[in-house]
Amino acid sequence: MGKERITGSEALLRSLINEGVDTIFGYPGGSIMPVFDALYDHRNDFRNVLVRHEQGAVHAAQGYARSSGKVGVSIVTSGPGATNTLTGISDAMLDSTPVVVIAGQVSTGVLGTDAFQEIDFVGITQPITKWSYQIRRPEDIAWAVARAFYIAGSGRPGPVVLDFNKDAQVAMLDYEPAKVDCVRSYIPYPTPSRNAIEEAARLVNESQRPLLLVGQGVELGEAHEELKAFIEKADIPAARTLMGLSALPTDHPLCVGMLGMHGNYGPNFNTNECDLLIAVGMRFSDRVTGKLSTYAKQAKIVHIDIDHAEINKNVTVDVPIVGDCKEVLPLLTALVNKAEHKEWIESFARYNAIEHEKVTVKALNPGSGPLLMGEVARKVSEATANSAILVTDVGQNQMMSARYFKYTKPHSILTSGGLGTMGYGLPAAIGAKIAMPERTVCLFTGDGGMQMNIQELGTIMEQGTAVKIILLNNNYLGNVRQWQELFFNHRYSWTPMLNPDYALIAQGYGIPSRLVVERDELDDAIAEMLAAPGPFLLHVAVMEEANVMPMTPPGASVNEMIFE
Repeated sequence: MGKERITGSEALLRSLINEGVDTIFGYPGGSIMPVFDALYDHRNDFRNVLVRHEQGAVHAAQGYARSSGKVGVSIVTSGPGATNTLTGISDAMLDSTPVVVIAGQVSTGVLGTDAFQEIDFVGITQPITKWSYQIRRPEDIAWAVARAFYIAGSGRPGPVVLDFNKDAQVAMLDYEPAKVDCVRSYIPYPTPSRNAIEEAARLVNESQRPLLLVGQGVELGEAHEELKAFIEKADIPAARTLMGLSALPTDHPLCVGMLGMHGNYGPNFNTNECDLLIAVGMRFSDRVTGKLSTYAKQAKIVHIDIDHAEINKNVTVDVPIVGDCKEVLPLLTALVNKAEHKEWIESFARYNAIEHEKVTVKALNPGSGPLLMGEVARKVSEATANSAILVTDVGQNQMMSARYFKYTKPHSILTSGGLGTMGYGLPAAIGAKIAMPERTVCLFTGDGGMQMNIQELGTIMEQGTAVKIILLNNNYLGNVRQWQELFFNHRYSWTPMLNPDYALIAQGYGIPSRLVVERDELDDAIAEMLAAPGPFLLHVAVMEEANVMPMTPPGASVNEMIFE
């Protein structure tokens, strides 16, 4: 049977089908119109989600990818359509999210002439992608798509850009599917050093005060069970990064809390008390380490990561193990002794009890006064049997919901960690719900972040996406205001927010909503939200000048947390 002669646009769509793609987040325009025309005939093959802004397209693809483990796909036009995706691409790069962004481009004959909506998209995106490539010939389409998906989804995941010239979209070719499972000089799954694993096991066996740091790499590598087997055998307390919160259930007996600037006191304090620090699939972000010159200086450090570029980048380690944690952890588990560190583990509880008394009790059970973000987050979590997917925007809403939500299932927190992108939450929640329709998706957002991509309420309206939106409204850009209070002498420079009537906005998009001001209304309102068959906006008026505590101040050591 001979090869079928088809257009480049048709070849692109068949190549996406060949990669198992069934959902696209996109926005049409002049330079990508042939692809969208071909898409018209593939309405049964793809769910094409028309977003309201190209930034929303990439964030939605991120939410889809992070919750499902698949590669997310966005298709946009050239010029502003392409440049509008840059924030999402950058976010995906820093948070290791596998997305493929396909952008239209002007025809090859006018490249470099400043043609209408021409921009050097490959040049712009090379620093913020794993691979960026311009398709100029239709014969390259199948190969480029296969290579893009292989690179995006393998090893340490990340974004890939395909810049698709318009003449290649309309030209004819003899189509043949392509498969890429190897790229020269790219080693996505490095073979871990046996000597390094043996040395790490020796350190574990000699340690009296070990501490394991759980990063998102455990989620990306689907190494949840391997992690539990390792810490349970060696009796090692485990603390989670923001991105790795759902990699270990909240109620696991060896889970000692969250790391970082707004994490829990016990794991932060004991980072500078442990004699062995084992980092798994995390990158020693400044938000985790605090002051680097004083970070875990007393400890031997083992770092397990699939990306060799992360080794010794921020923190110098004693035993680097470059490899997939799903492969490395069982090898390590086989070599470590069955151990018990009862007194060491109890020390975390003592420090966390201090935090509980000074912060948590007040955050969850204030008794009187305005509603607080923490109590709202905990009540929503418990009302979902702690099984929902938490999607956050960025700011105080992010920190408070992440802190007080509970996690029982993997892939249950989607948040912008590395870039800290306000506006991430709403489109990411749409992508998550489309990917995982059987799970409850709860978006926590602030009044600032909500308005960054508020147009995506239109996507929810059109798609009927049953996202539960919890808007924590304090009439401020809360996180910046907190820093202004603590470090800029209460000079609230352009952080107070004059907000619209969100009920009217929701009504305009056909989304039911409810405003909660009084505490005794909250439980009933949450029940109403969760019982609604479709989307719902729960608008909660919270204390205006509340702060996220505890906090490691900028420039302070990780164990120097403040409580008020």
